[in-house]
Parts: sequence; C-alpha cells; structure tokens
Amino acid sequence: MSIFKDCDIRGVYPAELSVDDAYRIGRGLGAMLPSGGVMRVGGDVRLSTPELKAELIRGLVDSGVRVEDLGTIPTPAMYYALSGGKADGGATVTASHNPPEYNGVKFMLGHEPASRETISRLKDIVERRDFPKGKGSVARVDILPAYRASLVKRFGARRPLRVVVDAGNGAMSGVAPSVFRSVGYQVEELFCEEDGAFPNRSPNPAEYEHLSALCARVVGTGADFGVAFDGDGDRVVFVDNLGRPVLNEKSLVLFIRHLLRSRATPVVYDQKSSSVVRKATLEMGGAPMPERSGHAFIKRRFLEVGAAVAGEVSGHFFFGELGYDDGLFAALMMADILGSSDQPLSELADAIVCPPVTPDLRVACPYAQQQDWLDRIEALSQTHPCKVLHLDGVRLEFEDGWMLMRKSVTAEQVTFRAEADTVKRLNELCAWAADVLPEPAGAVLRNWAAEQA
Repeated sequence: MSIFKDCDIRGVYPAELSVDDAYRIGRGLGAMLPSGGVMRVGGDVRLSTPELKAELIRGLVDSGVRVEDLGTIPTPAMYYALSGGKADGGATVTASHNPPEYNGVKFMLGHEPASRETISRLKDIVERRDFPKGKGSVARVDILPAYRASLVKRFGARRPLRVVVDAGNGAMSGVAPSVFRSVGYQVEELFCEEDGAFPNRSPNPAEYEHLSALCARVVGTGADFGVAFDGDGDRVVFVDNLGRPVLNEKSLVLFIRHLLRSRATPVVYDQKSSSVVRKATLEMGGAPMPERSGHAFIKRRFLEVGAAVAGEVSGHFFFGELGYDDGLFAALMMADILGSSDQPLSELADAIVCPPVTPDLRVACPYAQQQDWLDRIEALSQTHPCKVLHLDGVRLEFEDGWMLMRKSVTAEQVTFRAEADTVKRLNELCAWAADVLPEPAGAVLRNWAAEQA
C-alpha cells in the first residue's frame, strides 16, 4: 500500500510511514525546489508529528534547503505563511481528519497545490534516491501571531453572539477560541486542549455522529451556533442553535448567497454534493462547476476559474479572497452571516431544502477490488437507462436522481452516495446498487435504507 496518495502523503505510523520515509521525503522535496530554496514547515498535534517533522526537516536541510520551522500550527496557518510569497514551498506534517494512528505530509511547491503529477514525480525521486547534495539551515519562525491578527482585522462582531468552539483536541485548540474572543464573540470551549491521541472524538467532524457533545453543549449554554474543526483545522462543520449538525452543502449555500451578492462568479464543488449547491449557484447568477472529490482537485479548479467560494461535502471551504481553504476563516464568516441576519442558524438552514440524499456510505475495499466494484455499478446502466459520467469514479444520472461510487483518495475504501427526488426513489437506487455489490457493501446500503423507512 503506497503512502503516496492523489492529494498528499499519508499512512499508518510507523508501519506504513516511518521516520526514514519522512527523511527521504524531505530529501525528495529538496530536489524539487530551486537550489538554496526556502521551505516553511509546520506540523499538527499528533503524537508522531514531532519525530516525523524533525526527520522531514533534516532531509530538507541535507538537500540544501533553508527551512523555516513554523512549529505546531493548523494547516491554514501554513497556507497563510506562504501567501506572502517569501518561500518556495511549504509542508505540514499531518493526517488531517484521519484516526490518531495515521500521519502524513501535505505540501505545496510555490503556490500550487500538490497534483497527481507532482506526487508521482516525488515518489520517483524518493524511490531512485536521486537527491541533491547540500547543507541548508533551520530557523524558527512564529507565524501564529500574524495569522491570528489577519483574521481579527478581517472580521468584526456585528452583534455579541455566543459560539461553542469544538477543536477536537486538534491543531485549532490554541488558536480558534482566542481569535473568536478577539473578534468580539462569547466563547464556550470544548475539547480545546491539544492532545494528539484525540481522546474525546474522532478528528473527522464530517461524520456527524461524532458531534454529540458539541450539540449538547450548544443547547445547554444557549449558544447561537457551534463549530467543530478537524485534526489540522482546514475543515469545519457547524451545529445550529437547536443542537443539530448543519449539512455541509447547506453551509456552502449560505456562503454562496453571502459572497455572490456583489459579484457573480463560478462556484466549484465536489460532484457528490447535493443538487441544492448547483441550484443556489444558478439562483445567484453564478456558474456551477462540479469537480472530482479531493482537496487538490477542488483547489486547483477553484484557482483556475477565479471562484469566490468553493466547497466539499467533507467540510473544506475555499475563499477567493484567500486563495485557499481555512476552517477558522469559514467559521468567522458564518458568524458574520448570522450577525447580519435576524434569523437564527436553524431557520436559515431549514429554509434550504435538499432532496433526499444519503451521507457518504464508506466501505472498506482492497485496492485490487475497487475497479471491479465500480464496474458493477456502471453495469446498472445496461438495465436502467441513465447517463454515465467518469469525472471521479462512476456516476449514474437518472431523470429523478443520481448515484455515485468512487475510490477514496485517503484510505483503502470506496464511497457511495445517492440523491433522488423522493425517499422511495432514493431507497430504490440504493437497493439496485446493493444487489450488485459484494458484502459487506450491499449490507451497508440496505441497512441505511432500512433505517429511513
């Protein structure tokens, strides 16, 4: 199983991603930078991060790179550190939303997100050990004060909202509460102590069942809303004032309506998003642009078309004024939206009516079998007339709904999602897929449909 994924480097530590791997990755990245180049490097709070980060930096230095060590930071702070144009690249040691036993490296060369081609080139350099010789240096740079200040300068509380900040013990723990307070909001902290074992909830807030404590705290404190960050702080999920998770597509719709009022631009979103995103974009005069799932794919398209906003079902929200995604920026913008509205988040979200749609139904599937599973879904088009798309995996589009199966870019699994005009039709689509897939995938789809009956 390769640690070199479509959008980044990731694997279980130390079985798949070791300190030796981190050193060689540093050497390889050094080969891809200009001679004597500068790379800014940070890391999240995972227990394995300090050791992996130290070896990544050592590898960069041994390839002649001048490293600026940003310390422990959320990933958006690394993007901010690169926005000034004084570095040739950046990297952060993180496994984002994955479980605690994982770790990895997200990197950028220049201002471009890592692409399949970039990662393939790095993999080739590492495997051939085609490393430059040199002696770089390391300097400590504290970017967090400037990052915090930029957010406080951008936002101001329109009215004194109360927000519950759930950092999930991740990299936003020491950043998000202080920024919200500095902007002028009342803050209730939840799981805001850094702990790379993630003892209180999963680092992935997009799986809404992990947010029960946040939902209860919002209701218990009478807060206006809650925010939950992932492990490295580039994703965010919202909870309304009634203690209900807000579907990420609905959050994206609120951003679309807010940001396209003054200037209609394209909106980029992953193709498994609810059709409500396309509808909202058209209503605001924008151009809907579906893209394959994956941070790098969405970001590249978002930058290419000059979109004011882009988003993923996973909780990544990208903003044109930044040029990247930032969970804390998104949370502050949601506060801005609520502050300028006379409606609570529950009413704003309920007014956005989504057709019946499944969540991401993820099933473990060995890499060797994944294409066979996709072929089985595509074969349904032979008996059920539909349009077949291959933007990412296999998507079947019917007059009254769609289904999608795709390979995960971060784990050895496939993801199924479907939407239809009615619950009955949605359950029928799930049943068709369940009948052609091997177990346990078929059971996962049938069980979900049964729960909706």
